[in-house]
Amino acid sequence: MGSSVRELAGATPVTRDRYVDLLRVASLGAVVLGHWLMAAVTPDGVGNLLAVVPALQPLTWLLQVMPVFFFVGGFSHALSYRSLLRKRPEGAGDSVYSAFLRARLQRLLRPTMVFVLVWGAAALLVQLLGGGGGLTGVTLRMVTQPLWFIGIYLAMVAFTPPLLRLHERYGWGAFAGLAGAAVAVDVLRFAVGVPYVEFLNFAFVWLAVHQLGFLRADDRIRRPAMLTGAGLVAATALVAFGPYPLSMVGMPGEKVSNMAPPTLALLAHGLWLVGAVELLRAPAARLLERPRVWRTVVAANGVAMTAFLWHLTAMFGVYGALLALDVELPEPASAAWWTQVPLRIALAAGLTVALVAAFRTFERPAPSAPGRPGATGEGPLAALGATLCLLGVLGLSMVGFNGLLDGRTALLIAIPVSAPAAVAMTLGGWLLVERAGRGRGAR
Repeated sequence: MGSSVRELAGATPVTRDRYVDLLRVASLGAVVLGHWLMAAVTPDGVGNLLAVVPALQPLTWLLQVMPVFFFVGGFSHALSYRSLLRKRPEGAGDSVYSAFLRARLQRLLRPTMVFVLVWGAAALLVQLLGGGGGLTGVTLRMVTQPLWFIGIYLAMVAFTPPLLRLHERYGWGAFAGLAGAAVAVDVLRFAVGVPYVEFLNFAFVWLAVHQLGFLRADDRIRRPAMLTGAGLVAATALVAFGPYPLSMVGMPGEKVSNMAPPTLALLAHGLWLVGAVELLRAPAARLLERPRVWRTVVAANGVAMTAFLWHLTAMFGVYGALLALDVELPEPASAAWWTQVPLRIALAAGLTVALVAAFRTFERPAPSAPGRPGATGEGPLAALGATLCLLGVLGLSMVGFNGLLDGRTALLIAIPVSAPAAVAMTLGGWLLVERAGRGRGAR
């Protein structure tokens, strides 16, 4: 692996924006570290450190960096789709869209499907043997929760072509339109009390952040300090005077979460984060010119999605091992608990490395078949596949694998979904995307 990383790093074209690769890795790394740190596990269950110590909730304004990942996604999607358009053969029809979906989703869905199938088989075995209680049951329920991010990212890829066209026509106006829709949703939610309307902000808030990536691709974020200031002022005012909680991640027991579904406060938070990372762009670019630093980023990018998918597995594995060895788990936020934090994180990191070594091969893009001219109907087929994947992954993130044999369901917007149904939708959607995307054999 070392030689291939060295070769990839050495072959990097001078035109590549290396800072975007760093942001992708750093944002996922921050999420992983945040999950490991916030988990307050005791023999009786799993809590949230931020609920135990509310004074720590301002840290979420630094650790909630998913907006940065979606911002980077917008940048990458714009470049990828435009590249396919430039290479489009005459008579390609709608296969450019299907090829784009397959190219962008391949490294996302292959490791995700392996994760889902491995955990699904393990959950089935555990429950057939009569297990599923205690920490095992909590693990089966919670290990799929980070999949919500995969679902949102799937939607961003699927909506890239039409939203990119809007961006090319209206620029900042397209972002303003999505942000305005997010404002309207929150007004209807909090001022009028319209039921279920809040779920629309899963689209409007995150797609608005994604739209900022399009602006970055065209070098149209020219005053990042203004963006940072405006975002911070807006987020602070919304939390101080509006119905929004301080924490930028969901808190147990709170009536309103800034995350699920996303709120206007989270959009403002995303604005200041995007502005802040843009302010750091020049010094980071100089740092990334160093060969050793760049090789590290290249290596991390090659396994980042696998590490993200399995990091909670590693965390619960560490806690399970400690309980099995009769190691006392201190009261969360106590002095003994904080003393144990470095050891738990080091063990979780080591186990994550082992899981990455076992499953990293599925993150590598599969070889492409020789392309053929696009066929009519490939675009709708790919869109249907992406939709099924989106619904399946989001459903699985909510229902988990506990109660697999008991028909346990969770509400996906207003529709009950079970784990088997969610897995079937995800697998079926992936196969449709693969079939449609092979029309051009795009890498």
